[in-house]
Amino acid sequence: MTQGTIYGVGLGPGSQDLMSVRADRLIRGATHVAYFRKKGRCGHARTIVEGLIAPGATELPMEYPVTTEIPFDDPRYNELLSAFYERSVAQLIEMAEAGCDVVVLCEGDPFFYGSFMHLYTRLLNRVPVSVVPGITGMSAAWTATGQPITWGDDIMTVLMATLPEETLAERIAQTDALVVMKIGRNLAKLRRALTHAGREGEAWLIEYAAMTQQRVLPLSEVGESVPYFSIVLIHGNGRRP
Repeated sequence: MTQGTIYGVGLGPGSQDLMSVRADRLIRGATHVAYFRKKGRCGHARTIVEGLIAPGATELPMEYPVTTEIPFDDPRYNELLSAFYERSVAQLIEMAEAGCDVVVLCEGDPFFYGSFMHLYTRLLNRVPVSVVPGITGMSAAWTATGQPITWGDDIMTVLMATLPEETLAERIAQTDALVVMKIGRNLAKLRRALTHAGREGEAWLIEYAAMTQQRVLPLSEVGESVPYFSIVLIHGNGRRP
């Protein structure tokens, strides 16, 4: 029996009409669809494709054992997630070896800070795997501001707000254009780092980029908390004709 293929399909930032033609075709034609979600939730990736999955398709929700319940630097965090990815991979391999193609839904781009990468490295050389790129959330975010993110020789840095405050401040001070993701509970720390780098006044916050509830405003006008789907940007101002 010919093995099926596992497809990691990038859905883009959250709007169906920003998905690629290839992603749309694979999802509509899928007999088996897998996606990550938090226990008790539908899952953002699954929500994005509502109405696209064929009736009767088999769905495989992969529920994270932990998200923010314990710190990511706690040894238990990696242990729990590693075991979770191994279980998920075993299920996907079982489907592929039965001759089924499986579409794994991936928010944004599968190879950009996504959970699919942890499946991909475990699936390689065991079953066929194919990746469909998607528009990243940060691309949708800077487009939402109506300003180019980089000019000429600008250097752009992408940071996770989970980094230590000192590291954030150092990197922010060194770059021209900036993207900060995974803000959540780290907003106060990020603000202090931006202030230390002397750049808080340049920062913009984009909530739910490319989604119906999108909001764009200077970081200085933001309150004490932000939604999970939030990105902070600083635009470059480099060389131009």
